[in-house]
Amino acid sequence: MEKIQFDHLQETLYKETLANGLNVYILPKRGYSKTFVTFTTNYGSIDRTFVPRGSEEELTVPDGIAHFLEHKLFEKEDGDVFQKFSVHGASANAFTSFTRTAYLFSATDKLYENTEILLNFVQEPYFTEKTVDKEKGIIAQEITMYDDQPDWRLYFGTIENLYHEHPVKIDIAGTVESIQDITAEHLYECYETFYHPSNMALFVVGAVDPDEMMDFIKKNQDTKKFKEPAEIIRKFPDEKETVAIAERSLAMDVSKPKLNIGMKCTKTDIEGEEMLIQELSSGLVLDILFGRSSDFYTKTYKEGLIDESFSYDFTMEKGFGFAMIGSDTEQPEALEAEIRKTIREAVENWSITDVELDRMRKKKIGQFMRSLNSPEFIANQFTRYAFNKMNLFDVVPTLEKLTVQNLQDAFATFVDESGYTVYSIVPAEPTQ
Repeated sequence: MEKIQFDHLQETLYKETLANGLNVYILPKRGYSKTFVTFTTNYGSIDRTFVPRGSEEELTVPDGIAHFLEHKLFEKEDGDVFQKFSVHGASANAFTSFTRTAYLFSATDKLYENTEILLNFVQEPYFTEKTVDKEKGIIAQEITMYDDQPDWRLYFGTIENLYHEHPVKIDIAGTVESIQDITAEHLYECYETFYHPSNMALFVVGAVDPDEMMDFIKKNQDTKKFKEPAEIIRKFPDEKETVAIAERSLAMDVSKPKLNIGMKCTKTDIEGEEMLIQELSSGLVLDILFGRSSDFYTKTYKEGLIDESFSYDFTMEKGFGFAMIGSDTEQPEALEAEIRKTIREAVENWSITDVELDRMRKKKIGQFMRSLNSPEFIANQFTRYAFNKMNLFDVVPTLEKLTVQNLQDAFATFVDESGYTVYSIVPAEPTQ
């Protein structure tokens, strides 16, 4: 078992790759009563076209299948897995993102019993056409529920505008129509391809003895048989640097218009340290230009162009990246103009200084260090970094060495106006 010391954080991470290819990470936290365990596969909603294990021909599966598979793994022939966790005093959950699917639990007691439940239910699929058909109605209701949420529609509407072909533009849950085409055979093909231990990671953080936990996990895995690890061939369409739709709006039952500006990143075929620098630099630029201490925020808040809903964010994964800036506003055109003006002035007259960078860097480091007090934050974030060949615990040293030039280089990858889109939610006309 490899022991990795992070002296600057006073953390020790234990890592081992098991014989079946599973990467296991254990982070003991002294003084904590609760332990979080996540079992995550490097498989998400964008992985819709691939070559199934044992085949030579690529397959495109129905949209929403990764999320559908997440739901179905909880249902077994002998009952619901949530009940098993509950009996052992654990709180369990799962989520599917664009790039990964995670299963997790938190508990203060019976850690090994709950870890065994987690490992076994994820590694023992049970699908039948009857249970698959039953699940379609349940997930269709979930999709319909999200369709009625303005903020969700604003977020995905912006992404749909940004991308021509990339499957990130497709809702993670798919559509009511697309999930009707999902079969048990599809689920098994996806499971056999993406749920091999070599494409997964188990992360344990909290009140745990690393040696005992690693031995327990090994024994569990040694009782199971898996096929040999194999390279997963994923297929993605070519994507233009321009946006698919420059501007679009949707009428919904809202009291105030919602505006979102999306900016498409052109540097996305990166991973590891290069991705970490791009991601952190982009976030710092947005903090400096649009954060609460910025001239933009002071001006637009004072003029009533934004309210407490104002937000901005930068999202990056291998193959896609984008920034979003938006707010509820009574003056969407004026707010859009101010956002564009702020970006344009930064491009034409780069003025971010070492002093501003150092101030924002210290703030970001402080926020990150506070986040590390939460085992839940660490458990949910660690594997996302690992799957992109980054390390969550490299965030602080990377922040410390960033330069103004790093920020300018990152900013240049998502500020071409051909990569901008505007999406808005406007109040629907009252029905007579």
